Amino acid sequence: MKLRNILALAGLAVGLSAAVAQNSAQDELPSAPSSVRVQPQAEASPQPPPPQAPPAQPPASTPAPDTSSATAKPDVPAPQTAPATQAVETPKPASPAPAAAAQNDDESVATIRRTVNEVNVVFTVTDKHGRYVKDLKKEDFKIIDDSKPAAEIRSFHSEADLPLQVGLLIDASNSIRDRFKFEQLAAIEFLNQTVRRRYDQAFVVGFDVTPEVTQDFTDDTEALAQGVRQLRPGGGTAMYDALYFACRDKLLKSDHTGPVRRAIILLSDGDDNQSHVTREEAIEMAQRAEVIVYTISTNLSGTSHHGDKVLERIADATGGRSYVPFQITEVSNAFASIQEELRSQYAISYKPADFNPDGRYRTIDILAQVKGLHVRSRRGYYAPTQ
Repeated sequence: MKLRNILALAGLAVGLSAAVAQNSAQDELPSAPSSVRVQPQAEASPQPPPPQAPPAQPPASTPAPDTSSATAKPDVPAPQTAPATQAVETPKPASPAPAAAAQNDDESVATIRRTVNEVNVVFTVTDKHGRYVKDLKKEDFKIIDDSKPAAEIRSFHSEADLPLQVGLLIDASNSIRDRFKFEQLAAIEFLNQTVRRRYDQAFVVGFDVTPEVTQDFTDDTEALAQGVRQLRPGGGTAMYDALYFACRDKLLKSDHTGPVRRAIILLSDGDDNQSHVTREEAIEMAQRAEVIVYTISTNLSGTSHHGDKVLERIADATGGRSYVPFQITEVSNAFASIQEELRSQYAISYKPADFNPDGRYRTIDILAQVKGLHVRSRRGYYAPTQ
């Protein structure tokens, strides 16, 4: 009996151990997924050398994109470098360059290549009665450049219809407040009579302490008239600054495809008390921009005034003319005379005898070979530098 009981107990123990073993095997089943997670770890741990291989592989795979981009990169600069080379080799430093660089290139290239040994001058001829003479020939003139006769006259034209680029500079300081309205009306009439649609362009600048562009370059006379009407008198007078600005920032940088006549009409009493540049610096900038300056004095005192002498100096140095009306109504006559002169000019280009691109100021004298005629032109120019 005891033996049976012992055997039964032993069998029960064996069964229980088997069941426990089965249950423990079943308890380990949920860890199978973790064994999958472990496997990457197991793979990751055996592959730490390969992790450096994976880094080796990304570079291996990245070179492929890099190689393709490396081959693409030469193609991208190629269009950029090619125009740059063209810009150096040809006189047209053209398009693909950035705007500012292109502008600087255009200015330097235009100065050196277009005028390196050729000077262009616009001038007027009047008889002893002040009437414009318009039927003269090349042989009727002699040109003296820097005290020496020109080596060659290359072209000569009577330019009655040359496109105009005109800047209207109106003194809007307190000193001209009492006659400002009439001057505005006279200026508007001048623009209406002078600017031709799709051919000429003009801009309007009012100035007191600072210049203000109330209308930029346009051929729309109504827009120009509106720009004149917007001006309001007040403040001090910085006339030299306004002239310097108009020549440097407007006319010198303006685009044009062919010959053009650049002019400024300066309406002021000539009394400057606020400018940062001097009178001579303003004149020099006008000469560099090849601008003819016409001045109309707003001094109606009937007596000679210091400002009138200043305006005369500016006009004379740039080949323009100075007007001193004795009455306010004569301002309109001055504008009409300027309009007639702008349509009664000659254009001549010549080669100097001993040109040297040294940046030096060179004088110009145009002498009429016919007796009794008076030639008016700019007094000189600044040679370009290389």
